[in-house]
Amino acid sequence: MDRIDAMRAFVAVVNEGSFSKAAGSLGLSPQLVSKYVSKLEEKLGTRLLQRTTRQVSVTEAGSRYFIHAQQILLSIDEMAAQLNGLQQSPKGVLRISAPVSFALKHMVTLTRDFQKRYPAVTIDLQLNDRKVDIIEEGFDVALRIGELKSSSLIAKQIAPVRVVLCAAPEYLREYGTPTTLAELDDHRYLHYSYMNMEAKGVIYEYLKARYFKQSSTFYSNNGDVLVESAGAGAGFVLQPTFIASDALGTGKLVTILPQYEPEPIHLYAVYAHKKLLPHKVRCFIDFISDYYGAPPYWDRAVPLGEDIRE
Repeated sequence: MDRIDAMRAFVAVVNEGSFSKAAGSLGLSPQLVSKYVSKLEEKLGTRLLQRTTRQVSVTEAGSRYFIHAQQILLSIDEMAAQLNGLQQSPKGVLRISAPVSFALKHMVTLTRDFQKRYPAVTIDLQLNDRKVDIIEEGFDVALRIGELKSSSLIAKQIAPVRVVLCAAPEYLREYGTPTTLAELDDHRYLHYSYMNMEAKGVIYEYLKARYFKQSSTFYSNNGDVLVESAGAGAGFVLQPTFIASDALGTGKLVTILPQYEPEPIHLYAVYAHKKLLPHKVRCFIDFISDYYGAPPYWDRAVPLGEDIRE
């Protein structure tokens, strides 16, 4: 008796609720499925199923065996899929959801390079700053930034995301450079509409306490617009370095109050838990995991502030 075949027969009977349905799902005869289960019980020395003319029920031993058998079969199938994937190129449509600013700045070359390696994959990249329901909306992968709440989704950490407070040198010459948080009260704040209310850090707490009670000078739901406005001298802005790094590297913007830079948040690739992850998704997750570097390339020209976080 092949132990794996017998194990598959038993798991199928439990999942389907009958020998005939299990036989249909496995492409076997009900008699052969019954023989497999009987031989398995004989080998284990215990009854796994209670059989009557009308129904099949699982014994206590069968319930315990079912849990472990299912895990073993899942591992075997996943390994087989991975080994098979090594011999085959991924193909099909890969649907990705990503934040607008991040995708515009850092996913053009990524998707180009990914498709050079895997030309049989068609990419459907949709940009949206809201958190899409990847299952309901049919996405294979979603890129998300921030601290994720617990869910049934699997999240792979891709890169740290620094967030800095910055302003144009011209603006600071005209209005002065703040050296304390309280001095920000005398300055114009360019506010990101989607700022995470649960974000932690001294600078976040200060801005939430002040600017959610009073009117900000300027609101926008797009970080690129805010960084461009800050570069034009409109005020100061709190934005991730993956958006502001070019302006910071050229001196169009400079960091202010670097001692209050919050702990980095993270970029994640999020996908649904599946028994067998499609090969195209696995290849994309592996590809993006190493693509941006450590630290990510957009941070290499951005100076670190003195660390006196409270």
